[in-house]
Amino acid sequence: MRRRVPRRIGFSAQVNYFKPRGVPMHQLSEVVLMADEVEAIRLYEVEEMDQINAAEKMGVSQPTFARILDRANKKIAEALIKGKAIRLESQAS
Repeated sequence: MRRRVPRRIGFSAQVNYFKPRGVPMHQLSEVVLMADEVEAIRLYEVEEMDQINAAEKMGVSQPTFARILDRANKKIAEALIKGKAIRLESQAS
């Protein structure tokens, strides 16, 4: 198994959860966005960086960045479509 390259995370979320309105947490399943996935979304979607520069900023290759971004987008889509809560991890593991 390959050693995981440490990711540089330049953002810490002010909140831990997003959830559908009107549904108690105990009734919801959740998806977990890891810190590197949140950072990838931030750099690419919010800061509007291209994948090459965003990958450089995170200290990973562009293909690795693309995989992280893909995982994050799939988790967000699952939460929106299936009405799940989104938990944000504050540290990369």
